[in-house]
Amino acid sequence: MAKQMKSVVNRRNFLKGAAAGAAALAAVPKSIAAEPAEPKRIAPPPMSAVAETEVPAVAEVLTADRTGSDFMVDVIKSLGFEYVCANPGSSFRGLHESIINYGGNKNPEFITCCHEESSVAMAHGYYKVEGKPLAVLAHGTVGVQHAAMAIYNAYCDRVPVYVILGNIIDETKRMPGVEWFHSVQDAAAMVRDFTKWDDLPISLEHFAESAARAYRVAMTPPTMPVVLVADGDLQESAISPDTKIRIPKLTTEMPPVGDSGSVNEMARLLVAAENPVLLVDRTARTPAGLACLVDLAETLQCSVVDQAGRMNFPTRHPLNQSDRARAAVADADVILGLDVADFYGITHNYRDQIERTSRPGTKANAKLLTISSDDLYIKANYQDFQRYSEVDLAIAADSEATLPSLTEAVKRLSTDDRKRAFQDRGVRLKAAHMQALERSRDAAAFAWDASPISTARLCMELWGQIQNEDWSLVGATTFVSRWPQRLWNMDKHYQYIGGAGGYGIGYNAPAATGAALANRKHGRLTVNIQCDGDLMFAPGILWTAAHHKIPVLHIMHNNRAYHQEVMQVQIMADRHSRGIANCGTGTTITGPDISYAKLAESMGMYGEGPISDPKELGPAIKRAIEVVRRGEPALVDVVTQPR
Repeated sequence: MAKQMKSVVNRRNFLKGAAAGAAALAAVPKSIAAEPAEPKRIAPPPMSAVAETEVPAVAEVLTADRTGSDFMVDVIKSLGFEYVCANPGSSFRGLHESIINYGGNKNPEFITCCHEESSVAMAHGYYKVEGKPLAVLAHGTVGVQHAAMAIYNAYCDRVPVYVILGNIIDETKRMPGVEWFHSVQDAAAMVRDFTKWDDLPISLEHFAESAARAYRVAMTPPTMPVVLVADGDLQESAISPDTKIRIPKLTTEMPPVGDSGSVNEMARLLVAAENPVLLVDRTARTPAGLACLVDLAETLQCSVVDQAGRMNFPTRHPLNQSDRARAAVADADVILGLDVADFYGITHNYRDQIERTSRPGTKANAKLLTISSDDLYIKANYQDFQRYSEVDLAIAADSEATLPSLTEAVKRLSTDDRKRAFQDRGVRLKAAHMQALERSRDAAAFAWDASPISTARLCMELWGQIQNEDWSLVGATTFVSRWPQRLWNMDKHYQYIGGAGGYGIGYNAPAATGAALANRKHGRLTVNIQCDGDLMFAPGILWTAAHHKIPVLHIMHNNRAYHQEVMQVQIMADRHSRGIANCGTGTTITGPDISYAKLAESMGMYGEGPISDPKELGPAIKRAIEVVRRGEPALVDVVTQPR
């Protein structure tokens, strides 16, 4: 890259020197310039040559050795970003050019997306595998409007997406027309209610400090998206050779840990409990979090109910009681929620009738405890914080960071008598876990040979092909009845990354692609069970995967409907005693049916299907996996039952 930069600088110096020379020639006194010379008999030059050699009235300097965007790239590199996802936009054209030429298109590498929502969703999925953010560039007013839904998903899911938003602040620097439509006074205002922090730097030194601050704020639990506005003029203005600008050192903060007194009291309640339950959701931010949770559960030999916002607890562990969650909660005398998004919803039973009501799903005297970093940060407008829960002890801290001290306190307070009680409880829970597993296996056998293909058959045919691989499931599973959690053996942090957070449609396919990008360097087989309606929000993500050779296997759950909404309309029709015959109107994706295999092929990706015969599914998945092993994406279109 140094050799490349030298040639660029030399060319720029040559052009600047030529301009300066032309200007000096124009300044020669007329008396000297008009001295008679010995006439020479030469043919007059062609008119084109005369035009090319005329001296312009004003000589503009059209090149610069170093601009603000070059420095911004140095700052971005200092933060350790491996990738930047973007749909190209003129408000960050300086940054774009500096990334690919000055920065050598490496660390970060530019990933071309066909929609800003896909850019942010890719960053969302990438973080949940890699544990660090990638950067996103968005263009002015229209870019942030497109990105807003995905930013909201990341906010609800507590994921640190790092957005750099191009904008032209000084109105005298905007070109007439489109730049006015795409510029704004306060670029981050639209997403401020669902981001953690934003800033508008007005100098390069300001940009450097705010870039480091934004990274630190985003990565401190509760982790959330941040927005940094990069002014177009600041990007494109030249930096004087004698200007000294310093890049600050990045210092990340330690996550907040619960105070020792509260942790000890919580440990005392857990040790004394007859039937304690650990409710987990976004507990394991890292692989260490999963290990810490297993340690606490095994020390207590207690029930664990995993809401699966992350891969928190091994699915085949005998203490995993997620398939009998309501029964475990109802029988508990102490319930500890660890970074649970909706603690109220899990501890209460809700009735959706004309008059909506709720009632506790716990014992009257059950102790309710929580550790959550959400208590450290809350906003008013968007209601992602859920209903207020009356708890007996709440610790405002990061649950993963607090788990080691809580486990040590439990071990210290556990007498021999309590340890024997723990072991007896563990035996009972193992039996309950095996019974729940057998019930799930029996349920999966129903409609095994049916067409359209059952979601259980789809998931188990996929499991049969990947179970001996180093695999990573990167799509949500609620819409396939959680069969992977119920029947697969998941015990690694990256084997499930949870859903969208804000339940926004259009998340799954690009988030899966971002997760696959993170998995690529680790050589993992990335698989995604993909909803049809979700893919149609931004199908261009298939092209991004093909173009950048991101190996990911999409298995289409093609039930040809927005089935969640089919059910909602059916509920209303039933409530109004009108029958459900017309509930497909406005909710189904038929007439014509979409060929997702052909869609994938049109984007340069391997596609196969539609498959409606269950006997053909396993071989088709096997063929697609061979494509993914070669480092390319693939899609298998499966016509499925609704859920």
